[in-house]
Amino acid sequence: MDIRQISPEFSAAPQISVQDVGAAAAAGYRAIICNRPEQESPDQPATKDIRAAAQAHGMAFRHIPVVAGAVVDADVDAFRSAMAELPGPVLAYCRTGTRSATLWALSKAPTLSVDAVLNAAAGAGYDLSAMRPRLSALSKTNHIAAPEAWSKRATRRHRVVIVGGGAAGISTAASLLARRPGMDIAIIEPNDVHYYQPGWTLVGGGVFKRAETARLMADVMPKGVTWVRAAVTGFEPEMGQIVLEDGERIAYSALIVAQGLKLNWDGIKGLRDTLGKNGVTSNYMFDMAPYTWDLVQALKGGKAIFTQPAMPIKCAGAPQKAMYLSADHWSRTGRLADIDIEFCNAGGALFGVADYVPALMEYVGKYGIGLSFNETLVEVDGPNKTAWFDVTGPDGPERVAKKFDMLHVCPPQTGHDFIAASPLANAAGWVEVNPETLQHTRFGDVFGLGDGCSAPNAKTAAAVRKQAPVVAENLIAMLEKKGPRAVYDGYGSCPLTVERGKIVLAEFGYGGKILPSLPTWMIDGKKPTRLAWFLKEKLLPPIYWHAMLKGREWLAKPTILPMQPAMHEAQEACDFQEQKKAS
Repeated sequence: MDIRQISPEFSAAPQISVQDVGAAAAAGYRAIICNRPEQESPDQPATKDIRAAAQAHGMAFRHIPVVAGAVVDADVDAFRSAMAELPGPVLAYCRTGTRSATLWALSKAPTLSVDAVLNAAAGAGYDLSAMRPRLSALSKTNHIAAPEAWSKRATRRHRVVIVGGGAAGISTAASLLARRPGMDIAIIEPNDVHYYQPGWTLVGGGVFKRAETARLMADVMPKGVTWVRAAVTGFEPEMGQIVLEDGERIAYSALIVAQGLKLNWDGIKGLRDTLGKNGVTSNYMFDMAPYTWDLVQALKGGKAIFTQPAMPIKCAGAPQKAMYLSADHWSRTGRLADIDIEFCNAGGALFGVADYVPALMEYVGKYGIGLSFNETLVEVDGPNKTAWFDVTGPDGPERVAKKFDMLHVCPPQTGHDFIAASPLANAAGWVEVNPETLQHTRFGDVFGLGDGCSAPNAKTAAAVRKQAPVVAENLIAMLEKKGPRAVYDGYGSCPLTVERGKIVLAEFGYGGKILPSLPTWMIDGKKPTRLAWFLKEKLLPPIYWHAMLKGREWLAKPTILPMQPAMHEAQEACDFQEQKKAS
């Protein structure tokens, strides 16, 4: 736990765990304030659990949720009241501690000098200097100035700014540095841990341990990159700036948005309250994948339901992978005949690329799986082991209740709210890019890749492996006043784990075109093979950690097209943006 004391009566911290509450109580803190909105990130502990732990240790608790980058008068007033009412010393937390420190600074601005406030925050490791105009306005008038009155000038600049330190952001930074060593790159990422998410399916199947899929962010951050440990809350592409949660603005010559997507756990009523208990699980969450394996081993008979929401989702085969690995275990342990397995899919097909369906249907038959298409999970009652689905039939939609003993849920997925509300988004909330060049369709100095961009490819880590070199090539071309020539063909890969030891290796591009990486005499992707399993279990993890994240583009070199006159159009758009910024 990283507690940072700002004043004798107040300290701030990044996200704390239930276990940290006891340590805070032992350190003498008598009250806790949570400044995070509920479910701000998938790995965030529930506020009610932190509250319960605080109460168990005799500590007061207050929840003052603040949207990152949007601290308003009412938030400051609530914080000031809480500090006056709660017993001290007080520990406040948010994602990084910045919002809590910001609230303290604004609450103290009317009574302390601006320098005293900023120095106290800086002494605890929180640089709030970008807030000086707002603090000064509050100090002089006893009211917070309107947001439009605050400074909108960037306080620092980097040649390339990358939003997101996941697979897409880290890989692209590494690919850029492989081409231009020493390039000035900043990655904006608040999290301290980097996850190998493709491994969570195998954690849920009892093959991997959860710890094998996580590493410290500091260990995967490319050398020479500036890591800004903060969250982005807004984009100002007309000015060539991004906005951080504390209001600071960072300017760029080129921007890469690689933020990923949002798992909407609250899109299913009652789901969040029952995850991790009552037989309800999901391999889409780091903390839940081990529980999946626990349930699979414990289930002796009854009903097992596996769900898949409407597209797009990351790794569209993951809900099936969980189902096949579970069924394989039940088959090997002689329990399959006693377990009724049902796959409830909001779509109308087992898999989006028809070439791979025959092999999958063989396993559907082998395991006796019931297929239910056009059925969307909308509500879960964990204690009563009941799930409700909206079923689209010939007579219109109807709501159907189903009992379960085990329920594996794939949550609905959307673009992040702060991206959907930005000028970079399309109508659906995704970063709007050209599907071949991955350059933004309206802002020539902006690129997008990974799960959060609008390209109609399968959202997989394998897709990122091919996208990162394309973005690196085209971004450098843009900076050098050239048109984009590297093209992305929509490649994605989905290793469908149909049983322990065999995989149907689906590899395809735009329009469902089959794009095998290896000759069919080595791996025929339309059939289950042991070699594909060996690739998934033994080779892909080290390729991810030691090649993809290091800028080594094995089997991922981009296709470079010859220069065409039409390719100058994107550069003209970029030049226009530069002229606007200069003016």
